[in-house]
Amino acid sequence: MQQLKTFETGRLILKPTIADDAALILELLNTPKWKEFIGDRNVNNILEAAAYIRNKLVPQIEKLGFGNYTIIRKADGEKIGSCGLYSREGFEGVDIGFALLPAFENMGYAFEAAHKLKEVAFEEFHLSEISGITVKNNTASQNLLKKLGLKFEKVIDFPNATDDVHLYKLSQGKA
Repeated sequence: MQQLKTFETGRLILKPTIADDAALILELLNTPKWKEFIGDRNVNNILEAAAYIRNKLVPQIEKLGFGNYTIIRKADGEKIGSCGLYSREGFEGVDIGFALLPAFENMGYAFEAAHKLKEVAFEEFHLSEISGITVKNNTASQNLLKKLGLKFEKVIDFPNATDDVHLYKLSQGKA
């Protein structure tokens, strides 16, 4: 397996998510906001979380060199959420996504992590465009996508979505 990159910001470390992050992933996937805005992944214990990482997250990062990153706070080593660049089934392009544990929301961490991944998407992974997708009621994610420079493009059909999904896009050099 290739050596996967870890990225840093002023307050955060973004490292590729691995099986050791199963406790974080279990907690994150079962937060009320995740279930409301992203959907129930049916991950109910630590073994299922490890399998989710192994089967859903690791293959993409091994194949493309980017994917899901665990967000770690430098100050205390606390794992606080995840952020990533995703090649999703049924979706053309690469989607930037982010989620934090509730205790770490509204502190600028999601923007800090997503901003770093936006930079490396263009500079290191040589993507020409990134997208952001969110359901229409997730105004916090919409606001963060706009703050990152993504622009609303249209409402799209998305596999298994039960609500309107809004598509935002940013092309390299337009932020």
